[in-house]
Amino acid sequence: MFIFKEAMAEFFSHCRYEKNLSEKTLKFYQIDLLQFSAFLELQSFSQSVKEIDKTHLKAYLKEISGWKPKTIKRKVATLKALFNYLEFEDHIVANPLRKLRIKIKEPALLPKALNAAESNDLLKKVYAALLTADKSRYAYLEALRNIVVIELLFATGARVSEIANLQRSALDLQSGTVTIHGKGGKQRMIQLCNPDTIHTLSTYCELYAGKIACSGGYLLINRLDNKLSDQSIRLLVTSLAINAKIGKKVTPHVLRHTFATLLLENDVDIKYIQSLLGHSSIMTTQIYTQVNLEKQKQILAEKHPRMSFTIAMQ
Repeated sequence: MFIFKEAMAEFFSHCRYEKNLSEKTLKFYQIDLLQFSAFLELQSFSQSVKEIDKTHLKAYLKEISGWKPKTIKRKVATLKALFNYLEFEDHIVANPLRKLRIKIKEPALLPKALNAAESNDLLKKVYAALLTADKSRYAYLEALRNIVVIELLFATGARVSEIANLQRSALDLQSGTVTIHGKGGKQRMIQLCNPDTIHTLSTYCELYAGKIACSGGYLLINRLDNKLSDQSIRLLVTSLAINAKIGKKVTPHVLRHTFATLLLENDVDIKYIQSLLGHSSIMTTQIYTQVNLEKQKQILAEKHPRMSFTIAMQ
């Protein structure tokens, strides 16, 4: 009997060594499949993969129905990937999920973003910290690195994991480009057009050259000469925004949304924005076409024909 835990181990090996999936993806697969395995045990369901059917899966979906739609979607996708593999390897006759009609509705939440003035305030504040820092102390290097974090997020629209994993070799200061390694091993090249941004990056790379070498070539470094983690960057961005008195919670993902929203407001074609963000589907990028309320108010106040009519109650 080929049991579920054996199937998990074989599937993980396939994902790691044959598909070369990222550690982040493997971690989520492990979390999701261990949870499903625990559910099977708790319900005293058969552990044989050949006996897992839509009845078990329906019970599991009911069990996790109170979770966030995005999380449920991920867990279903993980199970689909596993059962597709088991079917391909002839461990099971057919993927049991194929017989289920699963509809998971996600609320259409507009992405939160900074406006141009708030973006300017944030950059001003991080640059101001450099002016007051003593060049002979680590505080100066730290202030410079903080600027680079914000500049890169704002200039590229990259995901926090993409920024954290940036190697120094991905940055070409001569051509002013940065190569981002995105989801699924896909690469995209982003042009850095602002000369001030390039100058800051150049200064940073010069002063941090030794630390970058010690870290194994990672661009963004902490006090211990190790690469900045995703979580460190999240905490840093939020802290810098609080110091800048932005008035709303700012995360790396908010800066990614800001990048896309401000480009769209400046009439950049959504297909270019899709490419810059590294979205595989235009549908993911379409959310940015839902104009934010402030911009909508501005457009209607300036352009709606009723604004030119001088008709009112007497």
